[in-house]
Amino acid sequence: MAEPADVAAALERGGRVQDGPGDRFTGYAVLGVTFTSGDVLALRRFPISSSGPGYTSVWHCSPTGRWTFYTDVAGHGCAEYFGPALDEVVVAPIRIEWSGPRSVSIAVDGGQRLVWSLLMRSTPLTRAFNAVGPWLAPIMSRHPRLLRPLALLARLFFHTGPLRLIGRAPNGSGFAGTPWALWIVRSSRACIGGQDTGPNQSLDRPLALGEFLIPRRGLFAASHAAMSATWPS
Repeated sequence: MAEPADVAAALERGGRVQDGPGDRFTGYAVLGVTFTSGDVLALRRFPISSSGPGYTSVWHCSPTGRWTFYTDVAGHGCAEYFGPALDEVVVAPIRIEWSGPRSVSIAVDGGQRLVWSLLMRSTPLTRAFNAVGPWLAPIMSRHPRLLRPLALLARLFFHTGPLRLIGRAPNGSGFAGTPWALWIVRSSRACIGGQDTGPNQSLDRPLALGEFLIPRRGLFAASHAAMSATWPS
């Protein structure tokens, strides 16, 4: 079975987005990781996009609730949709390096602003999902309301806490995320602005950007995504 690094490499080589309305993306993501410092980080890497160049975005919520989005493409990407809820958007180079089949590091601005490492693991449940996910994804993309029961199943089986795969972003656009492969974040650590975050832990409070909810536990996902003004909320 493919490992996270294999899936990421295949996506970097190219592919296609799912058909449908709005802006469409295909790539991989860390849905959110919480640290003992109170910091929260997330990653979106979409090398395949219907609306412009591929891009990388790192999301950071400070312990005080201040949101900063780092992006490597100005005027395009996650900040376009989540901007009204953000305190700062920083355009900077972002490097992603895989040192093993399940280990990855992310550096923003050469590591001066942020360095983040993650180690993933699989479970019997993630392996079962990964076996059927590629076949489910086209069905979910054609019938996005099915993402609601999928989110409920993820909450039950993957202990994500409250989770939405379809809803409204802060700028009013509808979002839909269709994961087709999942791994659990086993361990993670970061240095943000020179400050160590400590190890990862479960999120102990709801954290939202519009209707997008950060999962309680860290997940790495290969996913299709869509943003559309007409998407059902």
